[in-house]
Amino acid sequence: MLYPLFSATSHLSISFPEPISFSDQLSNQQAYFLFQKIFSTYTTFEFYSESRLPLHLEKEIFIFKARWSFRNKKNNNQYVLYIFFYLMNESLQKSRDAPNYPRKKPESIKEIWKISEIRAERF
Repeated sequence: MLYPLFSATSHLSISFPEPISFSDQLSNQQAYFLFQKIFSTYTTFEFYSESRLPLHLEKEIFIFKARWSFRNKKNNNQYVLYIFFYLMNESLQKSRDAPNYPRKKPESIKEIWKISEIRAERF
């Protein structure tokens, strides 16, 4: 479910503390395989939003905060992390990069929000 939300135009910065202990910049395909490994090792108990989504996102970046509770399948240890998803408005990025578009997104361009970074902190 995460893969379609990863940016295909830039590398994804991912940083997790113990027990996952990972920090690097990955392509969207590499991130897919990383999360496949994470979800095969850990079972999610709960995942819920700690922040509200605004009705209208006018900026280029939005940070979505969530709480993730999970268990290691091998040793049954339980963990809780805060997860921060940095969402980038790629429609604004594309309109800024195109020479004929003004800075503000024209109404004809569809909103495209993609994950550009995922950081986690211990609860």
